[in-house]
Amino acid sequence: MDGPEALLEHVSVSRETIEKLETYADLLSRWQSKINLISKNSLQQAWHRHFLDSAQIYSMSPKKATSAIDVGAGAGFPGLILSIMGMKNVQLVEQNKKKCAFLYEVIRETEATATVHPCKIENLPVKDYDIVLARAFMPLDGLLKAVSPFFGKDTLGIFPKGSKVNQELTTASKNWKMTTVIKQSITSPDGKIVLVKDLVSEH
Repeated sequence: MDGPEALLEHVSVSRETIEKLETYADLLSRWQSKINLISKNSLQQAWHRHFLDSAQIYSMSPKKATSAIDVGAGAGFPGLILSIMGMKNVQLVEQNKKKCAFLYEVIRETEATATVHPCKIENLPVKDYDIVLARAFMPLDGLLKAVSPFFGKDTLGIFPKGSKVNQELTTASKNWKMTTVIKQSITSPDGKIVLVKDLVSEH
């Protein structure tokens, strides 16, 4: 059964948070029939594949973090889920206008505090964030190039990855010096979450 219990088995959240996530899930299935937000076959397991996959990141995030940016936010995973769970000052960057319309709707209905930026990442004003997020945006080497302007000395990058994670790390390590920790995803045996700190370009 795919529903809130898929998430509650692994993550402890309040009843109020679950209600907001249920509103989100309802909007997701309604909008998915009109615009392609997530892959069609993942809609049936949305709680496991998208909600839990995003929610597991919350416990990896520094508790004292006061700002986060989610690059290529898409349908709001993971950034909007994390905002609903209580992550502060989440900025959602998404250039697809239809997906932005969906994000605005979810924010309004759930009273989340996230902010939507309907633009490409390179058009966003550069500043340091405590947390940089990106899920299924692009391979790690290109991703680090896109997000490096938002890394300060204490920034933590949190990047869910799939089975090619080792290849991506090998390629990225030719161009970047960084400290990495790899965590196993709880939603898929192939899924890994790459934590990146101390990011410095080699060029």
